[in-house]
Amino acid sequence: MKVSKKTFGVLSNGKKVHLYTLKAGDLSLSISTLGATWTSLLVPSRSKGTDDVLLGFNSFDGFVDNKYYGVTVGRYANRIGGAKFSLGKNEYSLHKNDGEASLHGGRIAFDKKIWKAESYKENDGVFVRFELKSPDGDEGYPGNLSAIVSYGLTKSNEIVLAYEAEVDAPCPVNLTNHAYYNLAGEGRGINIFSTELKLYCSSYLEVNDDNIPTGMILPVENTVFDFKTAKPIGNDIKTLTQNGGYDHCFVIDGEIGKLRPFAELYEPFTGRTMKGFSTQPGVQFFTGNNISSVRGKTGSVYEKHGAFCLETQHFPDSPNRPEFPPAIFGPDRDYHEKAVFVFDW
Repeated sequence: MKVSKKTFGVLSNGKKVHLYTLKAGDLSLSISTLGATWTSLLVPSRSKGTDDVLLGFNSFDGFVDNKYYGVTVGRYANRIGGAKFSLGKNEYSLHKNDGEASLHGGRIAFDKKIWKAESYKENDGVFVRFELKSPDGDEGYPGNLSAIVSYGLTKSNEIVLAYEAEVDAPCPVNLTNHAYYNLAGEGRGINIFSTELKLYCSSYLEVNDDNIPTGMILPVENTVFDFKTAKPIGNDIKTLTQNGGYDHCFVIDGEIGKLRPFAELYEPFTGRTMKGFSTQPGVQFFTGNNISSVRGKTGSVYEKHGAFCLETQHFPDSPNRPEFPPAIFGPDRDYHEKAVFVFDW
């Protein structure tokens, strides 16, 4: 196990950005202090060699102009309808960056900030602990918030993600990582249609034409959203005309707050597998529907359905949906969530 640190680049304001590379087991994960962003994840296979399974960019400048590839999202991941919410008698207005909605924390959110970072070893893993202070009024959100996100690798080929936040006034909080995965390898030109997915999710959130939850939680059984038994991601994807693929929040079965399985994936070309576990209420399954001729790493070009995202999180628009699991945190309620991804081949 080891961790290294180097200068990744310098922003136009003169601030340095560092890159940490963690190695444990057979995996190698690199993370930038700009947006606490995963920039690469090297995973071996039995017969096809080692690949980077994360979409991203071949230079620092690409990650400066990044549209969520591998970033840490906050204060609130996913959409808040109408870009506003109310707490008591106070209404808070947010930046509209997805039609009439606020998406992934706003215009200059956690993915655009430089995080303070330090590495450490613990038990059978190596980690980087990222810290960020978000002042009262940041992107329209109330309260002074302190976020701590730890990412690590273990000798058992696990990525461990731990999210913590404290805020001195009631505020919506919803942190996640927005990695774009392709288990065949980011540069092979293979889309995700043949990747087999199983979700431990018996229901999903219905959304309106603006991708905002209607409040209805619907069973997946006998629908295109049924992944309770593993099937290729591409099986039913062409029937989803609204977004050109999946961009839906699934409800994770089991007790909220307990680490429990939510996904299993198998990529047939390389034989790689990935399993996911989370304490969160839901997971946003996104199939890269808006990727279009993005210049990636090593000369590769990414196209539609070139990756999938599994963003563990509270439900979208929860601040405006009292019937959803509560996503308001504050002086008497700190934020603690965890996820684990396990790789094999």
